[in-house]
Amino acid sequence: MASKPQFMETSLPVRLRDLLAGYEWRQDGLGRSSAHVFRLEADRRAPVYLKTELADPLGELAGEVARLRWLASQGFACPEIIAHETDGEREWLLMGALPGSDLVSAEWLQPLERVRLLADALRQLHAIDIAACPFDHRLENRIGTAKAHLLAGRVDEDDFDEARLGRSAEDLFRELQAKRPSMEDLVVTHGDACLPNFMADGPKFSGYIDCGRLGVADRHQDIALACGSIEHNFGEELVAEFLKAYGDFQPQEEKMAYYQLLDEFF
Repeated sequence: MASKPQFMETSLPVRLRDLLAGYEWRQDGLGRSSAHVFRLEADRRAPVYLKTELADPLGELAGEVARLRWLASQGFACPEIIAHETDGEREWLLMGALPGSDLVSAEWLQPLERVRLLADALRQLHAIDIAACPFDHRLENRIGTAKAHLLAGRVDEDDFDEARLGRSAEDLFRELQAKRPSMEDLVVTHGDACLPNFMADGPKFSGYIDCGRLGVADRHQDIALACGSIEHNFGEELVAEFLKAYGDFQPQEEKMAYYQLLDEFF
């Protein structure tokens, strides 16, 4: 396991330096977040995760802290916040590790079992009363944030889905505005409902991670990303099994495509 990255030696806040003394560091490269994410382990101590990103008005760590606290208050399993620090240049979030592995890595389970766990986890999240959720990700707000990302140069054109590679971010934003759905089927969404952001311990779901985009939005926000993640990791045939397990929902093709387009800006 790798040691602490060199740039951490001088920038790590003193409080975190004390908390993390003796841990070994390993960078987690699975997610697509702009933050650096590390898993830290030490003998006879519980593993923890540390996220850090440059301080930025468009950063997600402060929002993730608020969302994790709210989600835990609703009785949902998610990482415990151990410390949240900022020094004006960087922001830091130290969290406990949930038991088990994410649904891509949980190879002791068959893909069908993992897909069903994802469907059940989303169904439970979507059942929360939206009036209880303080995070508003309706399209009016998300398109505004997408535009802010575009203007700040935060949209990675090299990371577009295959169908959109070669197009400019400006072109995609024009399409985003032109094809905006007129109605929203609002639920509490995870916001980045891909398999790596859901955990399993043994045969059971063990919690939600990477919750910085959680908020009230159209149900298709989660269903579209979940279906794309399932197809990418397990093949198209399991998408139908996911939708069957989720139950009582007929996805709209136009909205599925729209929310996958919206995701290119985050």
